[in-house]
Amino acid sequence: MKTKITELFGIEHPIIQGGMHFVGFAEMAAAVSEAGGLGIITGLTQGNPENLAKEIKRCREMTKKPFGVNLTFLPSVTPPDYPGYIRAIVEGGIKVVETAGNNPQKWLPTLKDAGIKVIHKCTSVRHSLKAEQIGCDAVSVDGFECGGHPGEDDVPNFILLPRAAEELKIPFVASGGMADGRSLVAALSLGADGMNMGTRFMATKEAPIHERVKQALVAATELDTRLVMRPLRNTERVLKNAAVDRLLEKEKALGAAIKFEDILPEVAGVYPKIMRDGDMDAGAWSGGMVAGLINDVPTVKELIDRIMAEADSIIASRLTGFMKA
Repeated sequence: MKTKITELFGIEHPIIQGGMHFVGFAEMAAAVSEAGGLGIITGLTQGNPENLAKEIKRCREMTKKPFGVNLTFLPSVTPPDYPGYIRAIVEGGIKVVETAGNNPQKWLPTLKDAGIKVIHKCTSVRHSLKAEQIGCDAVSVDGFECGGHPGEDDVPNFILLPRAAEELKIPFVASGGMADGRSLVAALSLGADGMNMGTRFMATKEAPIHERVKQALVAATELDTRLVMRPLRNTERVLKNAAVDRLLEKEKALGAAIKFEDILPEVAGVYPKIMRDGDMDAGAWSGGMVAGLINDVPTVKELIDRIMAEADSIIASRLTGFMKA
């Protein structure tokens, strides 16, 4: 399948594996890239620029195909060593960076000078237009269904994607609710040039996370996510568990007086305990409503091949069949 996204990033299929905290290691990125998509190493998960440089090198030993790095710009009193991370990306020969969080404008000149293509994650049309204006090459448009941070506008992809298509000149991919060939064809029909999957890639053989996390996604339905941190205007969609129940009780009890410090036990430093150790109630962890469409744990290649075969069948048979002779 040939789209603006496959041409921009030099990949076979218009499928991107988004950055995911404590999931986006070399094994994950390499498996997606080897299967024809675009794998992404999550930069901040590596802990420091030196470890990111090692992870990029490790991924290069697993695949010769293009892969990228996610770099999330967070508001912080003591920010991560972003110049160091950028240096590791440039020196590692990375050609695609997925940016997220705050405006990446100040980092774009360095990335562009190194010939790096930038795709920025956006949860609204206005943010997408800003990304286009500052020089991003593409955007990932994240609908309200997505795992992680869906923004504060609550607009689902059936509205957000066609609105983005009306306004944007640069290509974009659909993120949030993407799981299979139906998702891909729907995204393409609404104006996207591909799709970004996070939660669905977690439930694969190669995902370097605990088996309990994968089975939790298989067992979950579309009704098993919750929105947390809404009162803090830092909304996150997470999978329901005991820690999330506690967090929501605190939000209810404290109301507008709630501070981030009040929920630290449920959100701070919990990812290694969940993703690595399989402690499923250690804290809140990101997951999308798409969990309702996850019924198995295939290899990444099996998943991507299945998506592309299904998309081909829908386009060639089902949709064509509706046309009058």
